[in-house]
This record gives sequence, C-alpha cells and structure tokens, in this order.
Amino acid sequence: MFLELILKICIQTQQFFRRKDGASAIEYVVIVSIVALVLLTYGNTLGNAITSFFGRIVTGISVGS
Repeated sequence: MFLELILKICIQTQQFFRRKDGASAIEYVVIVSIVALVLLTYGNTLGNAITSFFGRIVTGISVGS
C-alpha cells in the first residue's frame, strides 16, 4: 500500500512537470493557502525553538567569558 502511494506520487509529479499548459489562478491560491496554513501552524513553535536555541548560545557565551 505504501509503495503504491509512492508510485502514485511519482507519477503525479512527473505529469505535473510535463504539463505544457499553465496553472490556473485557483491552483496557485490552493498552493499558497496550504503553505500559509503550514506556516501559521508551525511558525509559533518554530519561532520559540529558534529563540530558545539562540538563548542557550548567549548563555553559553556569557558563562564562558
């Protein structure tokens, strides 16, 4: 079942890149909406993780000095 899914994804990707006609505005809106939804969902968590990471670096530098 997983192999069939991967095969379908590969075929769809190949067909997408072989298409000669341009994508319609609706397709672009769907893609942008999905990207925006992912960014909104994980953006806050990712931002907190980055802030924590750099905070640990600053603390490490402060202690080392």
